Amino acid sequence: MRAEIVAIGDELTSGQRLDTNSQWLSQQLGNLGISVGFHTTAADDLAPLVDCLRIAADRAEIILVSGGLGPTADDLTREAISLAFERPLALDAESLAQIERRFASRGTTMPERNRVQAMFPTGCQVIPNPNGTAPGIDLTLDRSGRTVRLFALPGVPIELKEMWAQTVAAAIGGTSTAPTKVIRHYELKCFGVGESRLEEMLPDMIRRGREPQVGITVHQATITLRVTTNGKDDVECQAQAQPTLDEIRTILGPLVFGETGDELQDAVGRMLAAANQTVACCESATAGLIALLLSESPTAAPQFRGGRIAPQLEAYVDKGGESSQALAEQAAQKIKAESASDYGVAIGPIDDSGNYHFAVADQQGVISNASQTVGHPEIHRPRAAKQALDLLRQRMMSAG
Repeated sequence: MRAEIVAIGDELTSGQRLDTNSQWLSQQLGNLGISVGFHTTAADDLAPLVDCLRIAADRAEIILVSGGLGPTADDLTREAISLAFERPLALDAESLAQIERRFASRGTTMPERNRVQAMFPTGCQVIPNPNGTAPGIDLTLDRSGRTVRLFALPGVPIELKEMWAQTVAAAIGGTSTAPTKVIRHYELKCFGVGESRLEEMLPDMIRRGREPQVGITVHQATITLRVTTNGKDDVECQAQAQPTLDEIRTILGPLVFGETGDELQDAVGRMLAAANQTVACCESATAGLIALLLSESPTAAPQFRGGRIAPQLEAYVDKGGESSQALAEQAAQKIKAESASDYGVAIGPIDDSGNYHFAVADQQGVISNASQTVGHPEIHRPRAAKQALDLLRQRMMSAG
């Protein structure tokens, strides 16, 4: 069984608003064992919307539509469904009464325009909306011998999620063609090499068609490996994924720093907490980003003693003529001493050639490394901040 999600609204196609409904619905379908083959975003334009719905019905068994069920002239979902599948709209008296009661409870009379929200394609079931004026649509279609189930929900996220939980999830799960398996995703977070190099280290593992499937994505120099399995329950999915997860950890070793939801600062925070240790930082190139990452991490914040932004490290360490490496090392030692922390982290400025140094100081001394800006300028600071945090992580690993 394959699903398609259709998100409707000019605010989505124009880029004025991010479509978070489709992401959330895909996650919920995965929990039911249904894979999503397509995401479609359509503007508030009747003819193209009709085409989108017909295409979806010809290639998916479950269609989830979000948006376009309001009372205004640009809310076209019910009309589009009616035209696409030749199901004339008819008034549902019970839904109309419910909408009228909703307005009465607010001390006002229902505008005549809201009457359209009680119009439904012939043969559908009404999906109740317990806290809004836009009921949903549940329509079963026969497409050349294929059974297709279409659900249309309002675009307001809180209403959509409530209607999903109260009605739609059970309706999909209760169909005779609903899968008896669930889909689960397991993530490993990595840092320290580029995407291509990491893929080279995992020969054949990223190949399409492999079971379990392994996907790779990159965001601001952090690489996420996602292992996808399907089974009858969580236990079976975990059992299928575990050999692959173990193999990845064995091959990549310390490049793997965490799992689903983890960021590098979270991993550093856990290590600091486990050792009852603290850290402080002094930053030039990253302009306070290391301090921000540490202070916003629930695991690292309690271990973070504070930070300093020093555009010119020479002024902070009160020395001139030193090399970039020496300045970073001296800044790490000084911030450690000033804050009475177990670790001091420092990163120097980026020079005209794109080079910079970062350092970590502890009771055993100081270590440093050098790097160069690569890729899009937007990732220069995040990558540099993560390099400094990763050097701290490596130092703690070697000490542990």
